[in-house]
Amino acid sequence: QVQLVESGGGVVQPGGSLRLSCTASGDTFSRYGMDWFRQAPGKERETVATINRSGIITTYVDSVKGRFTISRDNAKNTVYLQINNLKPEDTAVYFCVARLGGIGTYDYWGQGTQVTVSS
Repeated sequence: QVQLVESGGGVVQPGGSLRLSCTASGDTFSRYGMDWFRQAPGKERETVATINRSGIITTYVDSVKGRFTISRDNAKNTVYLQINNLKPEDTAVYFCVARLGGIGTYDYWGQGTQVTVSS
């Protein structure tokens, strides 16, 4: 069983930045690919970014390319999401997900952290 705890959310003005963290425990972190999802009120959940087990391969949804960066530190059992140039449409609950399989498979979810972009 893997436990995932996100942190780093908050209220920020448009154009601001945040760094989200997700720390895992309960299993060998480097066995898992890691993803960040988000869900805004009234909208479907969407995959924001993915990173493979070694951290070499990353993917992003088009709407965040150039603004979001996913990274991981396997020594710290943590995956990060650096969010720059925040826009109001980035407002959502952000979740991290651990997966043993390929993208599109989900094994463990965190509880989420709220990001609100507002002036």
